[in-house]
Amino acid sequence: MKSKPKGLDSKATKVLLKYLSRANVAVFKASNGRLLGSFPFQGKHVPICVLRHTGRRTGQQRETPLIYLADEDRLVLVASQGGRPTDPAWYLNISANPDVEVLTRQGRRSMRARTADADERAALWPRLVEHYPDYAQYQSWCPREIPVVVLDPR
Repeated sequence: MKSKPKGLDSKATKVLLKYLSRANVAVFKASNGRLLGSFPFQGKHVPICVLRHTGRRTGQQRETPLIYLADEDRLVLVASQGGRPTDPAWYLNISANPDVEVLTRQGRRSMRARTADADERAALWPRLVEHYPDYAQYQSWCPREIPVVVLDPR
């Protein structure tokens, strides 16, 4: 495991990411994805979606901005949490309540989330790392195997 940046697991980082995510969702929704619907990364634009999911404890709707990979009629997400040692809350929520809604620049879609099995993850991981190379770095920092999530149309 490679050493990760200091402060990645701090409470301050967690709070900062929470507020940045809320701002990202607000701007994305207000602009129908024209703003913050992607971001430049190594000479290309990586697409962002807003995942709407149900809180496993509260039952409240939550919205999380995430990088996605389009795979035919499916979308693929990575529960990396930037290489933090625990699974992100959105992943725990969709594991408990897999019916989700996804907002992309192309519109809103109802989908069903599932964790990719080992064979599917092995096939998708290289494509995901090609799409967003930092995933490999995150995995090197992280003691857990980072889950790959497939969203199938409902």
